[in-house]
Amino acid sequence: MRVPPELSVVVPAYNEEQRLERMLRDALSELRRRGQPCEVIVVDDGSRDGTSALVLRLAADFPELRLIRLPENRGKGYAVRTGVVNAHGRHVVFADADGATPFQELERLERALRDGADVAIGSRALAQADVTVAARLHRRVMGRVFHALVSLLAVRGFRDTQCGFKLFRRAAAQDLFSRLRVPGFSFDVEVLLMARRGGYRVAEVPVNWTHQPGSRVDLARDSLRMLRDLFIIRSNALRGKYDRPHVTPLLGDAASSPARVERQSAPRTTVRAP
Repeated sequence: MRVPPELSVVVPAYNEEQRLERMLRDALSELRRRGQPCEVIVVDDGSRDGTSALVLRLAADFPELRLIRLPENRGKGYAVRTGVVNAHGRHVVFADADGATPFQELERLERALRDGADVAIGSRALAQADVTVAARLHRRVMGRVFHALVSLLAVRGFRDTQCGFKLFRRAAAQDLFSRLRVPGFSFDVEVLLMARRGGYRVAEVPVNWTHQPGSRVDLARDSLRMLRDLFIIRSNALRGKYDRPHVTPLLGDAASSPARVERQSAPRTTVRAP
């Protein structure tokens, strides 16, 4: 019988051939140092470069790696959701492909779960003596504006909803991501809103973070999309759409092989009960 991994790491990737290898090697080295059963799921969100080929090459040395390849670009939220609902770990963390948050910061989030949280989110907005955040000024300004809009339209009580480093207990991850509807960058807001409505304990934890060149975010275009998504999230909440499960992609038993390419064109679906 296959031993379920202690931790599943979900990494959404879109045209990340240049940045992904360093992040994966850093994460895999840390995980091997711990000696715990784990899996690292890279969801290639319809990349047009060599992202998938890179993962398959690394999988020859790291059997913990799994690749799910989406046939077209669907958005970061869709990619993360696909990875989460196909994860087997007792805990599930998703991390950005650029490695802006060093993977060693996972210990800070795990500490929060040991203290009773169901969800622990990395934060670039909380000050702490041993934490350094190196972000560009325009991103800081835009982050503050977006945070104000999030508090006004969606969910309050969080200083940073968008840091791409979040850890979940498996039950919480499966429940929350089964209800996810926003496929783009604002999915973090949707997840935290549902966690708050569902009574999950969420801890916001300061983490080290350093801006990485080569961002896939178009500040003008994606900012407008994220603003639109906030209104969609608010409308969904008012209409009770987050109070029932949503149909989500699930690869099923075929997803258990670490080095295989798991394509998803017309995915089998399931509804996960709360």
